Amino acid sequence: MFTGIGTLANTGSVILGGAVGYLFQRILTKKMQTTLMQALGTAVIFIGIAGALSKILVIKQETISTQGLMMAAVSLALGAFLGELLKIEEQFKSLGNWLRISDDSHFIEGFVAATLTTCVGAMAIIGPLQDALLHDPTMLFTKSILDGVIVALYTSALGIGAAFSALPIFIFEGSITLLATLISPYLTTAMTNGLSLVGSMLIFCIGLNLLLDCKIKVANLLPSLVVVLVYAILA
Repeated sequence: MFTGIGTLANTGSVILGGAVGYLFQRILTKKMQTTLMQALGTAVIFIGIAGALSKILVIKQETISTQGLMMAAVSLALGAFLGELLKIEEQFKSLGNWLRISDDSHFIEGFVAATLTTCVGAMAIIGPLQDALLHDPTMLFTKSILDGVIVALYTSALGIGAAFSALPIFIFEGSITLLATLISPYLTTAMTNGLSLVGSMLIFCIGLNLLLDCKIKVANLLPSLVVVLVYAILA
C-alpha cells in the first residue's frame, strides 16, 4: 500500500456517506431526524469518554489512579483563550458560507458539525502519522467506517453541507501525512498521549452539543491541541 491511502479512504468514505445520507433525507421526518441526532450525540459522547479515560486512568495491580488532568485543564484553558482571539468558530462559518451551493438553511451547521466531528481527535492525528511513518493505514481505515456512518447521519438530518467535510479532512490528514517525516523526531509518547486526551475531550464536547444543544464553541478550543504539545515538551 502507498503512503496516503488512509487519507484517500477517509475522504472517499465521507463523500459516500454524504451521498447515501442525502438520498434518504427526504423520507425522514423531523421527529426521526431529531432522534438520529440524539443517538449520534450519545454515541459521540461515549467515544469521547472512552478515549479520555484510556489516557486518564492508570491501573496498577489493585489500585486505580489518574494522570494528565492538570495538563488537560491548562491546555483547554489556554486553547480556549487563543481560539477566542483567533475567532476560529467564525472562520469555519465563513468557509461554510463560501462553500454554500444552495438555499439549504442547515448547510453551515452541517458542514461545521461534521468537520469538527471528523477532524478533531486522536485518530485524525495519529492515523496519518502511522500511515506515513509506519506504512500502517489501519487506524484511518477504521476511522473511515466511523466517519462514513456519522456523515451519512449528519447529511440526512442537516443536509448536504455535511458531505463537504471531506475537503477539510483531505487537507488536514493529507498535511499531517506529508509533514510526518519532519514531525517524527520531535514526537514523544507524552505528546501523543496529550493529543489523544485533549482530542477525546473535544469529541465529548461535540457530543454534548449534539445531544443537549449546549452551544459549546468547540472550534475555538482547537488551539488546545497545540498547547498540549508545548506542555508535554516543557513537562
